[in-house]
Amino acid sequence: MRIIEPIAIATAACLCVAAGSAGAAQNFPNRPIRILVGYQPGGAADLVARVAAEGLAAKLGQQVVVENRPGAGGLIANETVANAPPDGYMLLLVNSSFAYLPTMYSKLKFDTVRDFMPVALLATTQNVLVVNAGLPVHNVKELVALAKSRPGKLSYASGGAGGSTHLSTELFKSMTGTDILHIPYKGNAPSIADLSSGQVDMTIGPIPALLPFIGTDATKLRALATSGSRRTPMLPDLPTISEAGVPGYDAGSWYGFMLPANTPPDIRDTLERAFVAVGKSDAFVQQLKTAGAEPSVMPAEEFRRFVASETDKWGKIIRQAGIRGD
Repeated sequence: MRIIEPIAIATAACLCVAAGSAGAAQNFPNRPIRILVGYQPGGAADLVARVAAEGLAAKLGQQVVVENRPGAGGLIANETVANAPPDGYMLLLVNSSFAYLPTMYSKLKFDTVRDFMPVALLATTQNVLVVNAGLPVHNVKELVALAKSRPGKLSYASGGAGGSTHLSTELFKSMTGTDILHIPYKGNAPSIADLSSGQVDMTIGPIPALLPFIGTDATKLRALATSGSRRTPMLPDLPTISEAGVPGYDAGSWYGFMLPANTPPDIRDTLERAFVAVGKSDAFVQQLKTAGAEPSVMPAEEFRRFVASETDKWGKIIRQAGIRGD
């Protein structure tokens, strides 16, 4: 009887797995693809996912379905994709909060680096710095000067602790050396109501939510600057916070797509090419405008570096402010 060496069996098994992976990649996709979104329908993350899914389906010739898995601040969707088969048929819509997770939570059931494979970033949204019209400031430098003259006396509203508005303002405080009291709310609507009535002094909040209150006829709120690295077409006459006196300030939300780690590179490359093509299409750009979002396309490797830099940047702010999610 011929004895087969264990090493030969192991080698053959590896070759079979490699061949299977190559075959799967070669035939990809041959069934519907799912994109998980960790938030309720109707928000910016959901809209970006749905607009991207429509374009992706046209590029790949397969149905692309968006599934909303809200709960635990997006953690449920993240865990689901981290543990999904690495075959390219389940992706995760990630936003800027993905970069907060490693610092904000001490007991995550996944690792944002080890368990995910970046595919592409497609869109960004900016915030706008707004003050109550009764505050005697008309630009960012005057606001900083007033805050420094009244340490701990001015207040800012956020849509909730640990969210984009909270961290955007903590970054502003850190970079300007100001002490401004945080007043968290359960959502943007109640925070805007109290800002309009003068219960709080300022916010750095999402442009779509604040836009109706800062037009030429608005008398209760005054917009001072936007939060991105460049001016936004939504408010082209407003300077950025960086331009207006806080050099290097850059904060907002971004939206991209991740796969489970260990997905075959050929499958990731197929999806990356399709996402980049969708992100540069006129149809995608036009549809983004309905969510107040802007196209900002990054392929996989650039997106990976960007997420790493965002994780480092916001990790410092989260530690400094003592923000905890658990």
